[in-house]
Amino acid sequence: MLRWTVTFIILAIVAAIFGFGGIAAGAASIAKILFFIFIVLFIISLISGRRKI
Repeated sequence: MLRWTVTFIILAIVAAIFGFGGIAAGAASIAKILFFIFIVLFIISLISGRRKI
């Protein structure tokens, strides 16, 4: 998931350099959403991974 976030951030930066504002904004918003999903899943895995059987 973090790899997809980095991919969309790089796509947004490249699109912004070449002047494609709409594509850059879309890629940046997708990257932001994926990053927050990654953070939530990471915190859930930290909490649930500490169970002792």
